[in-house]
Amino acid sequence: MKFFVDANLPFKLAKNLKDKGFDVLHTDNLPNKEATSDKEIRELSVTQNRVLITKDSDFFDSHYLHRIPKKLIFVITGNIVNKELLLLFDEQFERIIKGDCIKKWT
Repeated sequence: MKFFVDANLPFKLAKNLKDKGFDVLHTDNLPNKEATSDKEIRELSVTQNRVLITKDSDFFDSHYLHRIPKKLIFVITGNIVNKELLLLFDEQFERIIKGDCIKKWT
């Protein structure tokens, strides 16, 4: 499984997933970093078959309406500290890998 972590989520999340052995990109890995366009993020997630992890509702809308990106984890935790976010992902990790995680986490 390959992931793409959007700029609105911490690089620590990408590192955490990478430490678990997954192929992970974060917008900070790209030339334009957090200025990478939504269009480019969509294209990369589709062409590289990556699960996009984001808090950006624009991606949720395009996924829901057009199935682009094809795979999405839409995080709606609000502002929480990185430690709590990483704990949430660790708690839900098995569901993510199985592909039966829900689209929205509250």
